Amino acid sequence: MKEAAALDRGAARRVAPPADGAAWIRCAPGAPYFETEAGEPWMPVGHNEAVTWPRLAGLHRRRDAAAVEAHFADLEAHGVNCLRVMLDYSQVHHRALEHRVGAFSPAMVRMWDDLIALGEKHHIRFLLTPFDTFFMVKRWKHHPYSRHRGGPAARLEDMFTCRETRAAVISRLLFATRRWGHSPAVFAWDLWNEIDAYYADGDLAATHDFVTDVSTALRAEEERLYGRAHLQTVSVFHPNLVATPALGEVIFRHPAIDFVSVHLYEEGPLDAPRSSLEPAEATVRLMTQALAETPQGRPVLDTEHGPVHTFVDRRVTLPDSFDTACFRRTQWAHIAAGGAGGGMRWPYRHPHHLLPAMHRAQAIFADFLPLIDWQSFRREPLGDRLTVHDFAGLACGCADERQAVIVLLGSETDGAVSRQLDIKGLAAGCYDVTQVNTITGAREACQVHTRQDGSLVVLTMAGVQDIALAVTFQPGGC
Repeated sequence: MKEAAALDRGAARRVAPPADGAAWIRCAPGAPYFETEAGEPWMPVGHNEAVTWPRLAGLHRRRDAAAVEAHFADLEAHGVNCLRVMLDYSQVHHRALEHRVGAFSPAMVRMWDDLIALGEKHHIRFLLTPFDTFFMVKRWKHHPYSRHRGGPAARLEDMFTCRETRAAVISRLLFATRRWGHSPAVFAWDLWNEIDAYYADGDLAATHDFVTDVSTALRAEEERLYGRAHLQTVSVFHPNLVATPALGEVIFRHPAIDFVSVHLYEEGPLDAPRSSLEPAEATVRLMTQALAETPQGRPVLDTEHGPVHTFVDRRVTLPDSFDTACFRRTQWAHIAAGGAGGGMRWPYRHPHHLLPAMHRAQAIFADFLPLIDWQSFRREPLGDRLTVHDFAGLACGCADERQAVIVLLGSETDGAVSRQLDIKGLAAGCYDVTQVNTITGAREACQVHTRQDGSLVVLTMAGVQDIALAVTFQPGGC
């Protein structure tokens, strides 16, 4: 107890000025993507982890810190630069960040000290959210913010409207930024995991007001401590957005939010896929809808997805090869639809971590990213500006006048033969076209000039089922 009390009093002692050259992440001023404070492009490549899952659990009380460090080194080697992690995970008692409101667990704080240090060492940043709301709801009587445990909230439905609870949420985030917010390993704050008016007893105005208050307090404290603030978002469970479209005012258009964070779940194609193409097709459709709801210039990304119905309700883990194909195709669909990065998978596997083949898919994806100048890419969905002849799979892409990202994902019946691809609406001139086999990483490059009708015609690689293309204007000409 003495150690916990000292920790409470001394949280701010961990505050340190940013190290020289330690660049935080910000929104790019000229495009709906991200960059570092040094002006370098930064695209999130990663997934969800949790403090109780096998890859991080060894860091609790430092029982197997070497294994966790080896995991971070492996992630870095595969191009992973971002993990979404909740500050605690309520599935079990002994991973609560707070034993009771305002009393922070020394073991959990030390675990986070170590996680932040590993992130800095291996160039992996964290998208942090204050609560695991899924298990908070399921195990409410055991949660430190519940009145059953001496907390301020009588019901879950009171969390956004109870002043004491709102103050406790803000205090948790202020503790976190005082302790760890100096670090470049913090990418951004997800102010509430899967926000919903349920926590305000159905009051959407109170939900909007909650985000305003939490955002304002956190931003003010970071600006006081560090002279600037980390990016902020608030995530949504997509079916809740469908049920309550007015949530879009919080998710897409709230003035305090820097980027949009959606969790792409949908009955059937995403929650229990029957083919590896289904989740990619659904991702394109839902991301296109999200972009249409979002103010121009604001990044949009899926920060949680996966076969939840198959895993949770049916208690089935998808076969390795099939699940890897779903994973790989979903990340390419996400970026081709206009999302920032490849989306962030929730593993939904037993044990709960991504497969090595999934990390290899992340590496190929990460190697593709430097082919595009993201900081100037004012993307819009290509829609009918893209034509692929005699192709039965999924063809999707986004573009502006001088760049395009296009992904072709073949169906099970589609032969892996060369296709003709026509792109309209690009500026006249010469283009570098780099094609990447998304399964092996093999690539081919050529230069192509627009035709007299203004279209750019590209012949795809032969013998490849899934291809990603980076198309960039070359002012010097072919």
